[in-house]
Amino acid sequence: MNIEQLRNHTLAKPGVTEDMPFGDDVLALRVGGKIFALVALQAIPLRVNLKCDPEEAVRLREMHTAILPGYHMNKQHWNTVVLDGTLKPALVLDMVEASYALILATLPKALRTSLSPQT
Repeated sequence: MNIEQLRNHTLAKPGVTEDMPFGDDVLALRVGGKIFALVALQAIPLRVNLKCDPEEAVRLREMHTAILPGYHMNKQHWNTVVLDGTLKPALVLDMVEASYALILATLPKALRTSLSPQT
């Protein structure tokens, strides 16, 4: 997975914005103003920090060497995912979805409702 694929997937989600609050080498992806993904743009291979359920975070780290405790983040709630080609893209996208959902759940109800698809 590369940065274009990651950005295209995340920016297609309702309410997602991007900015670079920590300098030109870190891309922050947000929903409702809260970060759900941080991408280290200068890292080779590319790395992304994603929020994760604490139990799931540990399980994923035990299963995959490319998933590490979150760099410069609360290691209980964040994982750093190394996009070195060893992880299936579907797994990475699932982790992005989970991170987005965890942050979305913390937003005020009115904002969550406005971001939900209308049926």
